[in-house]
Amino acid sequence: MHGLSRKLKQRILKLLEHFPAVALLGPRQCGKTTLAFEIKDRWPNEASYLDLENAADLAKLDDCVSYLKPLEKQLVIMDEVQHRPALFPEIRGLIDDGRRRGLRSGRFLFLGSASYELLKQSGESLAGRIAFLELTPFRFDEVGHEKIDQLWLRGGFPDSFLAPTESISVEWRRSFIDTYLTRDLSMHGKAGALPAMRDLLKMTAYLHGQVLNVSQLIESHDFSRQQIGDYLDLFEHTFVIRRLNPYFTNVGKRLTKRPKIYIRDSGLLHQLIGIGDHDTLSGHPSRGASWEGFVIEQIIALLAGWEPYFYRTSNGAELDLLMLKGDKILAFEIKASVDAKLTKGFYTAREDVQPDETFIVSRNNETWEASNGITHTNVLDLHELMSSYAD
Repeated sequence: MHGLSRKLKQRILKLLEHFPAVALLGPRQCGKTTLAFEIKDRWPNEASYLDLENAADLAKLDDCVSYLKPLEKQLVIMDEVQHRPALFPEIRGLIDDGRRRGLRSGRFLFLGSASYELLKQSGESLAGRIAFLELTPFRFDEVGHEKIDQLWLRGGFPDSFLAPTESISVEWRRSFIDTYLTRDLSMHGKAGALPAMRDLLKMTAYLHGQVLNVSQLIESHDFSRQQIGDYLDLFEHTFVIRRLNPYFTNVGKRLTKRPKIYIRDSGLLHQLIGIGDHDTLSGHPSRGASWEGFVIEQIIALLAGWEPYFYRTSNGAELDLLMLKGDKILAFEIKASVDAKLTKGFYTAREDVQPDETFIVSRNNETWEASNGITHTNVLDLHELMSSYAD
């Protein structure tokens, strides 16, 4: 137990009161199992746990209906459910049968380290019967104000963030990346030669914060365009990278049409590009892009249910992040400096997009609203500022 409270716990418990099934998805080692056992301990009725990476537990589901039917009044937790997505049609039948007899909620909690998009390729959707949530590594509002720089440097994976020394944190992340490349990717049938896969992931890290140019990756590797596309899809569906899509608006300008690419966890980014301590980070040429990606992930995690984009024109007008929900648009410009210098391109982009609110997120210690309606703030105050927009 790490002793830090995960913000999603109450939301999961509430959803289990209303849905027969809840799926908690996120990268390996981000704390899903620990959180599931906390929920199991809080659950008012009995709860069972199955680890689908355990052969004995997996075998219990060879006859899924016979095994699960006697447990229909329990909460059944299934870990690493991506190993058996074909279970979903049978579970759908169990849920529908239970609903006819008044068992309407709190039947299943699925844990998975593959995205819904990857799961649904193999399993039938439980539409209308399941709620999906993503558990990220630790967020800034879960670790305390004094730990923001540690969170940025080490990333949010619990064993990396909570390591007693920087060297142990670095070693944990090195091991995590090795395991991810050798085991997790092969589980999805996409693993290539380890050195080539490691190089591809490293090259992707060096493109962090840039508009994705697949040709750059092709030039550096023996993979085809199709192979690289497949690997990027898998990196994305296993929560390692984010492709942030461009926002299009009818402003009569040439707009960037390719996504920007980010390594989602700042600690993994730093491991891949050779940043092991604060001194190296403070002088590294990727410092600004690292901070940008770190803050983008925090905002997206806070505003679950909002769609993230960036905006850029061929003339250099740009906004780092747009969050959209319905007809509401929030704009964010992210600066690693204390004194955020805003460019003409920022003001042009703001005029193009016409967001409802605009926030400048820098490393200053204060929050204020300027006369032009722009709110200047910092990571520490973001949670409160976003609370009125969060689901």
